[in-house]
Amino acid sequence: MYKNTVYRHKNNVYMYIAKKSYPLSSVMAAYGQTQYSPALQPAGPYTPYTHHTQGYSMTSYNIKTEDGLSHSPGQSSLLGYTSNFGGTPPAQTLYSYSTHAEYHTPTSPLTPGKEQEGAPARRSSDVKLRGRKRANDPVPPLDSDIERVFIWDLDETIIIFHSLLTGTFSTRFGKDSGKAVSLGLWMEEMIFNLADSRLFFNDLEECDQVHIDDVASDDNGQDLSTYNFGTDGFQSPAGGGTLCLGSGVHGGVDWMRKLAFRYRRVKEIYNTYKNNVGGLLGSPKREEWLQLRREMEVLTDLWLTQALKALALINSRPNCVNVMVTTTQLIPALSKVLLYGLGGAFPIENIYSATKTGKESCFERVTQRFGRRAVYVVVGDGVEEETVAKKKNMPFWRVTCRADLEALSHALELDYL
Repeated sequence: MYKNTVYRHKNNVYMYIAKKSYPLSSVMAAYGQTQYSPALQPAGPYTPYTHHTQGYSMTSYNIKTEDGLSHSPGQSSLLGYTSNFGGTPPAQTLYSYSTHAEYHTPTSPLTPGKEQEGAPARRSSDVKLRGRKRANDPVPPLDSDIERVFIWDLDETIIIFHSLLTGTFSTRFGKDSGKAVSLGLWMEEMIFNLADSRLFFNDLEECDQVHIDDVASDDNGQDLSTYNFGTDGFQSPAGGGTLCLGSGVHGGVDWMRKLAFRYRRVKEIYNTYKNNVGGLLGSPKREEWLQLRREMEVLTDLWLTQALKALALINSRPNCVNVMVTTTQLIPALSKVLLYGLGGAFPIENIYSATKTGKESCFERVTQRFGRRAVYVVVGDGVEEETVAKKKNMPFWRVTCRADLEALSHALELDYL
């Protein structure tokens, strides 16, 4: 296993990897990732990466749910991914992170691409600290040992969602617009159904938090196994404009304790079902979800598959970590993460919602948590994350098409990043 050492020389960040030092700027430039600093010029230790134009051929579908309830002979829960970047790409098998559904997709041409993150979807869908510890950012004990942090955007970077609803994905890449919008609406319905029915979004929509543990200090640790959330008075009978007022004064001790209970239960549900979403949905929703995932992967030419591959490569390193900063509200974001099969890639403590504070504030929380010595690489498609990355002098890996994710995986496989 390699060991990274970081130092600066003429505004370039250098890394020691496998006993060799590579300017990070050179790695980014070699993959067509033009950086913002004039000092970041390609030094050319590697042959520039060329995106493949060949199609990827697939075999027929074969599904296995992560909880093993739907059996398919001869399948394993963790799939391998093989690629040959030196020649014509071989037949590609859909990569599934950890114990999620397995797909073998019909032949479809590679159409890398995505649109800039659109307007927020309807209904607002859009730490261990060095020094003093923040009460609302409890984290695992070894965050200070992390050497590289990959900060990911969600929509139109890891997943394709908003551009399906707006039609931009189908327009740009010649897809069936009716099919794209239909799948987007189907996924949107599942996202909010899960958020409302299991993740308390009806209660928490107007009580949004940046991080799952932001109100943990108000939790008295009460046993919730027999707690009745429906009758605790958190929400007044009238609902609507009085949402989140309930019994007790808004922001009072009693109300904050009930709010903390809900976020604690959300965390428990996420951790219990992140690798068993089918079990959380139950039948027949599980079958609908699997069908939707299949059809979306076909339409998007395995976009999510390639993102999962990059995420898994990063998670396989003991000194690297994936963090998500999304403009979606926290509860719908968690619903998205579960339904897109990303629960195994992102611990719930590594997910931040920038809806209330903006991404710069979230990036600051992330750097406080993991420390200033770590190297931060931002992966996204939007102007906001790129601007913040520039301001904080963080390398930015721009995702504008599926081939950008493929190139990222290639760089990770060869330990360039």
